[in-house]
Amino acid sequence: MMKMFSITQFSVAISYKIRRLIFLIFFTILLIGNKSALAQEQPVKIDTLDFARFDADTFYFSQDTSLLVNFYRKLDSVIQFKQGNVNIIHIGGSHVQAGVMSHRIRQHLLTTYPESVASRGFIFPYSVAPKSNNPIDYRVIHQGSFGLVRNVYKELEKPLGVAGIGAYSRDTFAEIKIEIKNSYPLFVTDSIVLFGFADSGLVVPEIVLDSIPYMPVFVDTLLQRYIYKVPPFSDSFAVRWRVDTGNCFTLSGIWLGNNAPGITFHSIGVNGASVSSFLSCVNFERDLTFLKPDMVIFGIGINDAASDKFDTLEFENNYLLLIDKIKNVNPDCAFVFITNNDSYKRIARGKYAVNTNGIAARNVFYRLAAQTSGAVWDQFEIMGGLKSMYKWMQVGLAKKDRVHFTNAGYNLMGDLFFNAWLDAKRKVNLENKDVLLINE
Repeated sequence: MMKMFSITQFSVAISYKIRRLIFLIFFTILLIGNKSALAQEQPVKIDTLDFARFDADTFYFSQDTSLLVNFYRKLDSVIQFKQGNVNIIHIGGSHVQAGVMSHRIRQHLLTTYPESVASRGFIFPYSVAPKSNNPIDYRVIHQGSFGLVRNVYKELEKPLGVAGIGAYSRDTFAEIKIEIKNSYPLFVTDSIVLFGFADSGLVVPEIVLDSIPYMPVFVDTLLQRYIYKVPPFSDSFAVRWRVDTGNCFTLSGIWLGNNAPGITFHSIGVNGASVSSFLSCVNFERDLTFLKPDMVIFGIGINDAASDKFDTLEFENNYLLLIDKIKNVNPDCAFVFITNNDSYKRIARGKYAVNTNGIAARNVFYRLAAQTSGAVWDQFEIMGGLKSMYKWMQVGLAKKDRVHFTNAGYNLMGDLFFNAWLDAKRKVNLENKDVLLINE
């Protein structure tokens, strides 16, 4: 039977179609007018893996998508009008400290929006201490003897900030040189902010460019920041300081910036870190205020779930406490939760058992997204679920420890995440149509 409409219903339908048409015309004008990027929003081509589920490469949204809608609208505004900045922070454990996946996402974002490349953002010289690795896009050389204090330690001899780690030296002269590599796209820096403090008195580090030292233009002793203005550069620089015998200076982060509008993608990772590790950082909020996060991508959880005594309620509550700290800085911050990858536990030399805690942790991430108007990127499902890590290892995408990926694996994960991120942008820009709700 044909469905009949009244004249009033027909008028309402026509009115809706007109409003919809006006919206589509306006949105099309924005797309056409944005010469810099929107027309270039193309997903990365991905080769298939028989055992993976790349059809699950999407963001699962909560019922309330307002924070994500606001984030993507702000992003489009920055891209369109070339004013303002968007700050995205990827935070986690060893997966993030390695920097491979983070840098892959960063490169995809900034090559998609080439006229919206802002600054390199927040970095840390991890490898000043033995057995600590840097992210893939810069190299660290140092003079002097350094120690690290990390948020994974039970007792923290130094107060830590958003980086979750500090590098300290008691040598009377210490220097850290940072060489930027894999710098496509090119980042130009003309402002540097050092986060750090001395055990006693005021120690003032200097920045060295091409053998020329630069002193800070401002020292904020309360917030423990040193602010520098330097000639524009894009390759390497050094930080050096002198302390009296018996004193110690701790560096807790470096921000490389400029005045360019656009997108900055920060990555903050500490090997072995859990959610509670970042809660132990007393200056987390203070330092985060400087970074002004618009979106936080959480990759914390693989270490929490490694324990035989993994408590999902404690895990969830700790996450909510950390999220509260971020909301104190920016109540409108959007959240994306990356579920734990499938992993194994080493039970004896050469023997491994699948870690079923990955399933329990996965369920927590969905609950967290529902409570925070966030989204879930289900890495566990995308990999192929339980026991899939072994298959990834067999094809050279995961390491023999069955916890970490190889560089090729991290790059693939970066490609997949970017595609899901871009697809989410399309969905929320089309009035939230076609979104996958996490409770469906």
